Amino acid sequence: MRTQAGTCAEAAAVSGPGRREPDACLRTAPAQIVEIVSDSGEGAQTAGQLFGTVCAKMGNGVWTVEIIPAEIEPPARSREGASGIRIRFGTEPVTNMGNKADVVVAFNEQVLYSRIDQDALRPGTVLFIDDKWAASSDARTREDYGKALQDFRERGYDVREIPIEEQTRKHTETPQRGKNMWVLGLLSALYNRDLAPAMDEVRLLFERRRKGEAVIELNHQLIRSGYTWGMEHLDQRFDIPARPHRESMVVMNGNAAVAMGCIAAGIEVCSMYPITPATSASHYMAGVFHTAGGFLHQAEDEIGAIGFALGASYAGKTAVTITSGPGMALKTELIGLAVMAEIPIVIVDVQRGGPATGLPTKVEQGDLLSSLFGQPGDVPKVVIAPSSIEECFQFMITARKLAETFRTPVIVLTDANLATGQTPFAKPKASEEWLSPPVDQSPWKKGVPAYAWDSETGLSARPIPGQPDGAFVLTGLAHDEHSHVAYASAKNQQAMRMRSRKMAALQKTLKPPKVHGDEDGDLLVVGWGSTRGAIEEAVDEIRRDGQRVSSLHIRFLAPIEPGLREIFGRFRRVMTVEINYSDELTDPLIDADSRRYAQLAWLLRAHTLVDVDCWSRVPGQPLPPHLIETAIRERLEGER
Repeated sequence: MRTQAGTCAEAAAVSGPGRREPDACLRTAPAQIVEIVSDSGEGAQTAGQLFGTVCAKMGNGVWTVEIIPAEIEPPARSREGASGIRIRFGTEPVTNMGNKADVVVAFNEQVLYSRIDQDALRPGTVLFIDDKWAASSDARTREDYGKALQDFRERGYDVREIPIEEQTRKHTETPQRGKNMWVLGLLSALYNRDLAPAMDEVRLLFERRRKGEAVIELNHQLIRSGYTWGMEHLDQRFDIPARPHRESMVVMNGNAAVAMGCIAAGIEVCSMYPITPATSASHYMAGVFHTAGGFLHQAEDEIGAIGFALGASYAGKTAVTITSGPGMALKTELIGLAVMAEIPIVIVDVQRGGPATGLPTKVEQGDLLSSLFGQPGDVPKVVIAPSSIEECFQFMITARKLAETFRTPVIVLTDANLATGQTPFAKPKASEEWLSPPVDQSPWKKGVPAYAWDSETGLSARPIPGQPDGAFVLTGLAHDEHSHVAYASAKNQQAMRMRSRKMAALQKTLKPPKVHGDEDGDLLVVGWGSTRGAIEEAVDEIRRDGQRVSSLHIRFLAPIEPGLREIFGRFRRVMTVEINYSDELTDPLIDADSRRYAQLAWLLRAHTLVDVDCWSRVPGQPLPPHLIETAIRERLEGER
């Protein structure tokens, strides 16, 4: 059915384009979730990112999640080929993707089934679907379209057929490359957005892509067309009030935040090999890194990437390499070399589903244990996990400092949820304290070994090639403090002790994590990484019912944050929520002896000797708050 014309059209005729005053068809809402889904290559993600950026700059809280197919060129009009984006935005800050969508704009009906399969819709979700398929020259396509619409209505969705391609063709002969801008205009009308910010963002986008004025004007025409159509035909629109920011803000995704953090930290060398979902970090750096004196190297493979980065770090310029799970597997031996030789390096692992090639475009938290223990022998290193996009920026500064202070690799675990999501946060105020110091080329003190370990902290000064009297032999073999190859029992034991002592020294500087909620209670929910926002939203919802539930989020995973045993002791039960695999005790053949625990739960059980339970899923998408809430309530009910 067509949407109805009425008071919106009348208001548009009176007021003209731009942000509307409230009228009869405009309803105020605190937040909404809108999705755009299409075949791959139709620009749904670009439209959604632009819309999210506009909302964020207006003062809305925003969180976006990209919907990316696993294949580069998946079949058109297929569930598996669905590509798109989810935008959750509201008056208050937004920390996660939320629950069920309120509105979905679909370029064809088949891609909607992928969202149904992901349980992303609810009865009442408004579905705007391109009506071009009803008049397709292919009888099978017309039949599939009709059956799908009937199915959607039977499921309780509010189906609205709209002429996306028909309207786009009025401005371009290649609608596949213009429909996304028309939809951006439609959403601007639907959500009472001023067109000027959207126009500005489109101009910035195409100027960065070095497109001419003709391309920019065409896209502006498409946005205005979608907006005008929406104002004339939508019988219900929404206003999500925004609160103007009191301080300067930035809007970016986690990969851009990582890249910006590298620059802010004074890191001057990044060496990486393209791998989803980490690649866009290198794309961003390629455009700006040189302006800060940085050098971006695309290596021939993952091993070459970390080898190049280690060489730069050894020479005095602590480098970063950015990858995902399969790349981490290939970097294994050289991570061990960095630990043995005590070469500082920062390694960013943008986690995705596994094992092997796994789910290249999907989110998972499956690399925690491999990051901690995945190298041969004993390989102590620092492992940290940001829980927000802002922390993706901040943790890069921290990682560089830790790597140099403790002469060790620092692994930063982000994931696809953080990497591709967008959210606003306060603009960082640059500080010289973030930057690495100049390379030390003063004479090395004669007689001081290359590894003059302090017996209490395990720390030692770092000789830099080129320092007078600072030459030493570097290998990956076991060595003594003079860097001599050492197979003797006592010397090997001492070197192991000193490498471990460094982690203990770092752990003594850490503070216990803060509990979200009451300091004691019936259940403590523990998480790490990108799950924080969803966990805290679920916990807050349960706490409104008077339940004694709190949460805790861990950012330092090696060395692990102090005080956990004491904190856990104040709660009757402790459980983790994670995006990696674990068995349920109700599964066939699973009992207390055969059960596999989620990765953080496994680590916490070993560290605290507390009976930490777990709930985890590997759906290939972020965990929505309602699923976490249901799991927590089931644990509480089971205890009763």
